[in-house]
Amino acid sequence: MNYYIFTFGCQMNVSDSLWLDRSLQSMGLKPCTREDEADIFLINTCSVREKPEQKIYSLLGRLYEYTRDRPHVFAGVGGCVAQQVGKGFLERFPFVRLVFGTDGLVMVPEAIKRLLKDRHLKTSLLDFQDHYPERNGYLPEKAPVQAFVNIMQGCNNFCAYCIVPYTRGRQKSRSSAEILRECAGLVSRGCREITLLGQNVNSYGQDKEGREMPFSELLRRVAGLPGLERLRFTTSHPKDIDKKVIQAFGELPVLCPHLHLPLQSGSDRMLSSMGRRYTRDDYLRIVEKLRSSCPDISLTTDLIVGFPGETNADFEDTMEMVERVGFDSSFSFKYSDRPGVRAASMHPKIEDEIKTERLARLQKLQSDLTRDRLAGRVGRQEPVLVEGRSKKQGPSDTVSWTGRDPGGRLVHVHLPVERDCTGELLGVTIVRAHKHSLSGEVI
Repeated sequence: MNYYIFTFGCQMNVSDSLWLDRSLQSMGLKPCTREDEADIFLINTCSVREKPEQKIYSLLGRLYEYTRDRPHVFAGVGGCVAQQVGKGFLERFPFVRLVFGTDGLVMVPEAIKRLLKDRHLKTSLLDFQDHYPERNGYLPEKAPVQAFVNIMQGCNNFCAYCIVPYTRGRQKSRSSAEILRECAGLVSRGCREITLLGQNVNSYGQDKEGREMPFSELLRRVAGLPGLERLRFTTSHPKDIDKKVIQAFGELPVLCPHLHLPLQSGSDRMLSSMGRRYTRDDYLRIVEKLRSSCPDISLTTDLIVGFPGETNADFEDTMEMVERVGFDSSFSFKYSDRPGVRAASMHPKIEDEIKTERLARLQKLQSDLTRDRLAGRVGRQEPVLVEGRSKKQGPSDTVSWTGRDPGGRLVHVHLPVERDCTGELLGVTIVRAHKHSLSGEVI
């Protein structure tokens, strides 16, 4: 039996899909590169943005065509939209036989075994658990050069706009012993860079009533694993970032000088309305401490425009804040109501034309800042971890490779055709800056 996995949304979903892929292969099922060859479709969904259900409904409508002459073909829908819509997928689409939520992912392999034995069976895995649902490792014989490792699930913050606590549940920290065991196993199999994942990694362990180490200590334990060359983490909430985590950027050589620190708004009034529990001055103090600990740190962020009640003055506060911090890059979005969150009932709503205009201005400012920040890297020597071939190739006698510098910036390097350097850590001199990336030459 062949399967095809569709993945939407965040790095957590990417990590979940990679685990699911490995677990299905361990059962003897085969991944395929073409969806028309699949016997099983698995869709890992995201509900953070507007109208995600429509995207999934459209995809399921297309996939249904493959079942007309192949009645054994079925689909499973998982992730945040599945947690939200639930058994509605089973009722609306006859060929959908499995619905699983974020805590139900761990039970999917066994569920698929049952579905393959009984073609009339349908099942749902939507219950939240009160602890982190530990998964079998299914570590590959040769690990990828870069790997994601989940350290927690869910969130307790309940920001006014965010659906995550409703679709991923309350915060559940994973056992530090299991995290360290997985990280050590990946490194021993050839992994060179690990990214620790969680909705709010800075609050890791706080739900364990003191029985687990704080995130700063977990960072140091992982950073100390022999053979690990790079360590990253995401995502961080500004209200929870600890001084020891900030200090770690200046003290741990393998901890990459890059932090994604969502700001969301530069207006104190909007931050309060969003339930973010920090002010712009709080955020600026964190930035100052980070740059004091690690002067070359790359800062990226998330921003929302058009939150209910946002005035022109509130938006200008965001513009001023973005310019003041000087983010290397940012993800910015127009606010959209999500079902069940507090902001859905907040007023006044901002007209879409105004949100569109504000977003365009914000993204133009960020584009200018990114261009300047990238231009400032020209002439520097950086270690670049090569991820693979670039989509765009250079001269015929070379191959263009893509990797990232310690700050997470995309770097393109031209090398002779006969050399495959995937997974290598190359010393590179940055020679050109582009709109969103850099080009370099091997030293």
